[in-house]
Amino acid sequence: MNTDPETFIRANTSLMAPPHVPEIRLRLANEVHDLWLKTEADLEEIGLPPPFWAFAWAGGQGLARYILDHPEEVRGKRVLDFASGSGLVAIAARLAGASEVIAADIDPWAGTAVRLNAHENGVEIGFTSEDLIGRLVEADIVLAGDVFYDRDFASSLTEWFGSLTAGGKRVLVGDPGRSYCPNERLEALSTHEVPVTRVLEDSELKSTTVWRFR
Repeated sequence: MNTDPETFIRANTSLMAPPHVPEIRLRLANEVHDLWLKTEADLEEIGLPPPFWAFAWAGGQGLARYILDHPEEVRGKRVLDFASGSGLVAIAARLAGASEVIAADIDPWAGTAVRLNAHENGVEIGFTSEDLIGRLVEADIVLAGDVFYDRDFASSLTEWFGSLTAGGKRVLVGDPGRSYCPNERLEALSTHEVPVTRVLEDSELKSTTVWRFR
C-alpha cells in the first residue's frame, strides 16, 4: 500500500460537491471507494489516522453554507478554521472574501487534503498541524464545524472558545446536535437541513445550527 498522502488521497477519493454547498468541490470518499470499507486495523497498518478529512460532515456543511450566504462575516478578515478536516469551511471563507485563511488540524494527512481541495477551488489556504487549544491565535474570527463529539474535547474547546471570545475574537461553530455541544454558551444564527449518509449519521438529514459563541 502506497502511504504517500497525496497519492493515497487521489486514489481513494473522487471530486464531488457536498450537497449543502454545491459551489465547492472536494476530494471525498463514498461507498464506491475502498477507503470507506477500511477497518481501524487497516488504517493503522498503513499509518493513516481516522480519515475525517475524507467526509463532508454536517456541521462543516452548515457552517460553510452560512459563510457563503453571509460573506460579511469574513470579508477582509483573518480567519482560522479549527479542526478543518477537508478544508471545506476554510475554502468557503476564502471564497467569501477573507483576506487570509489558516486551516488547523492535528492530523497531518488533513494538510494534504486541504492543499488539494484548495487547489481544486482556486484559492490559497494556509495550514498548521499544531495543537492550538488554549493558545492565543492571530485571527479576527475562528470557525469550527462539528467539533463537539467528545466530552473531554468539547470541555477543552468550550473553555478555549470562551477565552477567545472574551479577548475580542468572534467564534462561530456549526453543530448538528452533537451530545456535548455547550448550547448554554451559544447564540443561534441560522439552521440548515443538511443531507448526509446513514453510514455516518443516524438519519438522511441532520438539522445543523450555526452558533455564535458568547
